[in-house]
Amino acid sequence: MADVITYRDAVAEGIAREMRRDASVVCLGEDIAAAGGVFKTTTGLLEEFGPERVCDTPISEQAIVGAAMGAALTGMRPVAEIMFSDFLACCWDYLANEIPKIRYMTGGQVTVPLVVRTANGGGLGFGAQHSQATENWALTVPGLKIAAPATPADVIGMLAAAIRSDDPVVFFEHKGLFATKGPPPPVDHVVELGRAAVVREGGDITLVALASMVPLALKAAGVLAGEGIEVEVVDLRCLVPLDTATVLASLRKTSRLLTVEENPYQGGWGATVVSVVADEGFGLLDAPVRRVAGECVPLPFADALEQQVIPTVDKVVTEVRRLAAY
Repeated sequence: MADVITYRDAVAEGIAREMRRDASVVCLGEDIAAAGGVFKTTTGLLEEFGPERVCDTPISEQAIVGAAMGAALTGMRPVAEIMFSDFLACCWDYLANEIPKIRYMTGGQVTVPLVVRTANGGGLGFGAQHSQATENWALTVPGLKIAAPATPADVIGMLAAAIRSDDPVVFFEHKGLFATKGPPPPVDHVVELGRAAVVREGGDITLVALASMVPLALKAAGVLAGEGIEVEVVDLRCLVPLDTATVLASLRKTSRLLTVEENPYQGGWGATVVSVVADEGFGLLDAPVRRVAGECVPLPFADALEQQVIPTVDKVVTEVRRLAAY
């Protein structure tokens, strides 16, 4: 394998590794076969595994997720693609009311081991119906695991864990990260779901981020280091399971917390992290907890307006300065 791999190619590589390992893994979605996916994240899968395991579907999110649920119930491990995460709304009954409840309602007798992959997030000028970060939608549903990798290596490792999970996983791939590059992970690389990563160490402020907000947080940390403020950046990687232990361990060093999320401020995952810290780590804090999040408005199409709505490096730097000076 090459010295570097793109986030986009890591998706196909991660799926391919699991399909080679386990014949029960199949893929289904719109234009994922011959076309290689609208974002080219399934390129090469049809050629290697054939049409019985890589299936194009009609343009119906209900059909895709419903078929995946049925396949999972009969012993397969389907990987279903919903092209844009905004379109999860079209299959929400399956995703919120059926799939996450079956294991519980059968007393553990029946599992639904499926992955719903989806392209998530803004910053590319795709407009209000194709740019939302929707992790917080899934966060409201007990029974779903939620993964959102920030690097190519994590894409591969977390896909392995997601596909092997006996619980349903919603796997958010950020559109703004597809072209980014990183070192490919070793063979058999698996990243346990629910284990955050400290991707930059620092002693002054803990900055908790997810997906595309991780490189943004690292850029902000680089700017702030020039001012003598050392930021520790925690990549949550997953929202369910949520690794609050790593966040609290970081807070023991820094005593200050800032969450950075693309979700709208209202109902965003940062509020959950903050509430856990207030409950379990209040004594560790030397300053108020702050959140940088998306604004509570539909995402604009115009680039300049979109940057006003989603978090930016400047917004993060400004908030960290305020916290450091408290």
